[in-house]
Amino acid sequence: MKSGPRNRRIAGADPEKHRQILDGAQHVFTARGFDAASMSDIAAAAKVSKGTLYVYFEDKEHLFVALIQREREAQKSAAMEALNEDPDPVRALGNFGRCLARMINSELAVSAHRVVIGVAERMPELGRDFYEKGPVLGSQQLARYLDRMTAEGKLAIDDTYLAAVQFLDLCQSTLTRPRLFNAIRTAPSEAEIDHVVEEATAMFMARYGR
Repeated sequence: MKSGPRNRRIAGADPEKHRQILDGAQHVFTARGFDAASMSDIAAAAKVSKGTLYVYFEDKEHLFVALIQREREAQKSAAMEALNEDPDPVRALGNFGRCLARMINSELAVSAHRVVIGVAERMPELGRDFYEKGPVLGSQQLARYLDRMTAEGKLAIDDTYLAAVQFLDLCQSTLTRPRLFNAIRTAPSEAEIDHVVEEATAMFMARYGR
């Protein structure tokens, strides 16, 4: 019998066990893909009982999203470091944009977007959580950087959140949507990412640079 959400938060409080389950899930999802993976497979790979697995995650979808969020946080930290390590906004935005493009177009990230979109209608809370902890949070972090650059007189932006979303979208142009629809089955090359991000940065600076 599955635990309710409240009991699951209380019982599933061991961070080491949580990490162990996510490590096992990553191995299974990488080897078999989301559709072919089962909770039994994941429990075996994580070396936990199926009952323990359900204490921490109510279903395969929530487990998969938790795994993606863990990977996304690790990569997002690298992207924010790239953004803040150079005082020149052109170079900083370029470094950030390349990290972003690599992250969003990775196999795991593309699979995550497909899964979440596929279940969002029947599991709206999962879709909302994925959106708020991903695109919204990333846009807010970039907006804070743009606030600082505006205060220093390097950029001229009235609505930094809107500008952040615009830059994030520009860095995905021609790269991400074909991946989501499986029109292109391989991740973009470094040369393709460089070209798109350079053009995105040039367009952004033409509008907001000083």
